[in-house]
Amino acid sequence: MSPRQHRVLLSIRASDIAHVHTILALAAFLTALALGSVLHFKKIVKNGVAGYPQEWFPSVSATIGDWYPERSIFHILIALNSGPRFALVFLQYYLQRSSATSLPFFVLLSGLVRTLSCGGWVYITSEDDHDAHDVLMIAYIICNIPWMYGGIACTPKKNVRQRRRRYALASIFFVSILPMMYFFVQHKVHSIAGAYTYYAFFEWCLIFTDVLFDSVVGLDFAESNLRITVDIGNQLASQNKHQNVRMEETSTASPLSREKAPPEDVPHIVSKSPSTDGSAFHKIAMGLYNSTLCFIQSHRVSVSFGADVFLAYVFWSIFTSLIPSLFYFSVWKLGIGGAELALLAILSPSLLGFKFLKEWTSSKPGRVTLHVLSFAGLVAFMFPSPTCRLILVSFANVFLCVGAVVDWSGLSGVSAGPQSILIGLGLILSSLSKHANHANNPVWPMLDTRSGGYNKTGLFLAVLSVLELVTRGPDDKKRLADVYRSGPAKGNIAHKSTVCTPSCWLPQALSFGSLIFSLHCFLTDSSTLIAWTWTGYPIKGPVPHIHGTFTLFAQSAGLLIPLVAPSATSLLASPFWFLFGAVCSVILYTYNDWLGYTGGLGLAIFLMSIIPQTSQLVSASTCVGRTYFAAFLVTVLLYLANVWTVAYAFVPGGEYLRERSDLVLLIQIALLAPAFEWPIFRSNRSYPNLEFPFHFRMHSSCALAFMAAAMGLVSLYRTPINAPRPFKPGPRIIRAGIWTVHFGMDNEGRDSQRAMRDLIQDMELDVVGLLETDLHRHVYGNRDLTRVLIEEIGYYVDLGPGPNHHTWGAVLLSKHPIINSTHHLLPSPRGELAPAISAFLDVWGTEVMVVVAHNGQEEDPVDRELQSTELARIINSTYPAPAIFLGYVVTKPHAPRPSPYNIMVEDGQIHDIDAFDLDRWCEYIFYRGLYRTSYLRMSRGKITDTELQVGQFIVPRFGHNVKDESERERYLRVHKETLDEQHWFPMEYYGNEKQGGKNGHFYHVFNTPLYYNIPDNAVL
Repeated sequence: MSPRQHRVLLSIRASDIAHVHTILALAAFLTALALGSVLHFKKIVKNGVAGYPQEWFPSVSATIGDWYPERSIFHILIALNSGPRFALVFLQYYLQRSSATSLPFFVLLSGLVRTLSCGGWVYITSEDDHDAHDVLMIAYIICNIPWMYGGIACTPKKNVRQRRRRYALASIFFVSILPMMYFFVQHKVHSIAGAYTYYAFFEWCLIFTDVLFDSVVGLDFAESNLRITVDIGNQLASQNKHQNVRMEETSTASPLSREKAPPEDVPHIVSKSPSTDGSAFHKIAMGLYNSTLCFIQSHRVSVSFGADVFLAYVFWSIFTSLIPSLFYFSVWKLGIGGAELALLAILSPSLLGFKFLKEWTSSKPGRVTLHVLSFAGLVAFMFPSPTCRLILVSFANVFLCVGAVVDWSGLSGVSAGPQSILIGLGLILSSLSKHANHANNPVWPMLDTRSGGYNKTGLFLAVLSVLELVTRGPDDKKRLADVYRSGPAKGNIAHKSTVCTPSCWLPQALSFGSLIFSLHCFLTDSSTLIAWTWTGYPIKGPVPHIHGTFTLFAQSAGLLIPLVAPSATSLLASPFWFLFGAVCSVILYTYNDWLGYTGGLGLAIFLMSIIPQTSQLVSASTCVGRTYFAAFLVTVLLYLANVWTVAYAFVPGGEYLRERSDLVLLIQIALLAPAFEWPIFRSNRSYPNLEFPFHFRMHSSCALAFMAAAMGLVSLYRTPINAPRPFKPGPRIIRAGIWTVHFGMDNEGRDSQRAMRDLIQDMELDVVGLLETDLHRHVYGNRDLTRVLIEEIGYYVDLGPGPNHHTWGAVLLSKHPIINSTHHLLPSPRGELAPAISAFLDVWGTEVMVVVAHNGQEEDPVDRELQSTELARIINSTYPAPAIFLGYVVTKPHAPRPSPYNIMVEDGQIHDIDAFDLDRWCEYIFYRGLYRTSYLRMSRGKITDTELQVGQFIVPRFGHNVKDESERERYLRVHKETLDEQHWFPMEYYGNEKQGGKNGHFYHVFNTPLYYNIPDNAVL
């Protein structure tokens, strides 16, 4: 007789797991806080800025990761909590799962990533790896957005208590982030003592609200009576390895998984009318609130359209910030340093080749998530580390490009026709924002409040735009669909390919990739086309800060053609239109001034006009992943080719594309050819009809009209009213400086225009030579380094050779009128092409020649010899007229030929500003025909890797020359008190690396400006 079998069942309530999770999490943090405060209080409140008593409350990272035993106890408790943590995530998904929506699955994924990133920043403290700790913390906070929003959206509406708690805790969590980041910036950037204590309070607030938010799921489990039952089996069969586990719901309360349709949108906020006994303020507030809601609802289509345009602007802003973020590292290394791999982030649309990802990203939760994750590129500005910013921007571009392709390809439910117009509107808005903000996109991560950024405003508007997308209800979607809808005859291709062969998708991918590159190369800044055609003084062409509006108008006109003229479809698809674009590109490349710029305007019209047809043709492919992967791969290859044309001396294979921007231009225009209707393909290819719905055309036209008005106002505001005036006209003093400014990026990878402005203004420089200034390339962000200086200080400017001349750039700024200027490309048979500007200035009636030049590097001695010989010839050609040379020479003082020094001084018949300064290598100032009264060397600070050198001169009275230029008369060194005070340089710049100085700058080498007396026989 067999023994009686007893079945053993182990049943655990899911709510108990939630309670255990809450208890362990709170115990871990509170225990660490208590032990740290008792055992190491003064140590854990101390930071890199201050200690006790200025700082009197510890941060989370200092509490949990710096000292024993609290660190060890915390890690043990967190490790114990990992099981309940993962169980909570999976149980919540089990309770909320539904065949009607993928939102619960998305919440599950975000919960898993959130949990893993939490473990990362918990176990990797800021002391271990500051960047890794910060990145994981940011990832954790970002993942909280879909986790908390998804948790609210998936909560059944009848679970009022849970919904209210989640709303309240999520609101506290996200609201706390703003003051927390504010105090973090005060601590990290401004080094304010005590700020980190306030930061710590909000950091702890995030921790506790996060734990309490997760605890709410215990109420869901309890209401559903969700239990985990483990079937251990009978006692005699206890040796069996197999056990049965099942989950049961015994409550009659229906979870979300049993509802017919889960809530798709964020629940509406129901406002009650204020009671009659309420305060007047409450009545007014509620009235304004209800009026605002009514206004938004009545104009919801327009609000939705505006949100879509702004999200298109966000795309171009984040997309164009990637290459400048990574090129910072290439510039410091002067070669390929590995950061260039971040460019592969834009190849992420290949992920859409996976069916499940394609389906999820096409859903509303997927689109919202992609938008939110891409905002990492907007919050990156908060981090001082260039590495951290690059990681975030790369991360953002992965999701940004996937989300953009989902929209462009029509997977989001909106046809490709309207989406193509949004691409153009976003690009124009991006270019307009740069035109208004001194050629810098105000939301780029390389900017902050000190360098002219409006990052917080941009982030706020981006969040509002996503919230608008999230809260679109069924009625809103229907009305918006009517506006965006384009049937087969209206903005769509008649059919899509059903066979994924290269002949179907590859040609259109090549065209679309080339179009993205061309738009980025020429039209992401309004002054880029002007820089291509600039020739100097006298001015015979457009001026960037005044005529950049013409570029914006041309872009708008190009986008209007397919928008308002459906009959133009056949024209835009014809080979004749392609020929028009090709001819315009040739004119831009070949000619200068107004003629060349006219070709550029034609190219702008051409590129903008073909956005709709190119976008719709590429969207016709069903192979979305491979098609857009190929398109962005073409874009990447063209990026690299464009860089190779100028950086050939520092990259492998550079000799093949050296100075061949003509070849790159030819390739990018040729790759656009498949987007046109060539007769030989007419039989087997269909082309889009560019007819858009009436309401969509109206909204788009109004947006263009609004931006056109803004363009005019910006140009009027930016146009200088008064002519530049010298700083010291009375004593006829002219101060000249030379500065290699490292492409306008400071040592932290930030834009340096405003920091440069501060130092140049304090030094009161009348003439400035800036080197490494050709920023009208995608790698530098297509910027104009002179905009802040000429608008806020007032200078005449010569931009030097343009980007089509393949140099690193040279700029001349002058307070004195520029009579004439000439651009030179110095002989460079082996190394990088060297630019130079020779100009004649009207200095109180006396013509003074100024030469600004950037010679080649030490590795190319033949180049340096030839370049110096040519510079000496240019300077000597005006002997004995007054002259100033400001340049980057690369030579030791008094080095014999063929080194540049003696060639310049002897053949150019010019004097070194101080021949006894033997500690020089790169920058030099030479002069003749002037009385030198001072010479200084200013430390670089954090603006660049090279110092600022300044020479102070007095111009002889008109009609007189320097009487005696012998060494004895030129080296009458004196103390500054010997000269009038107007000859002195600012006293606040005396100091050293440890103390004194201003903004990190101080007089170095001599620790003071050198002063020289004026000869007795000088006629002033």
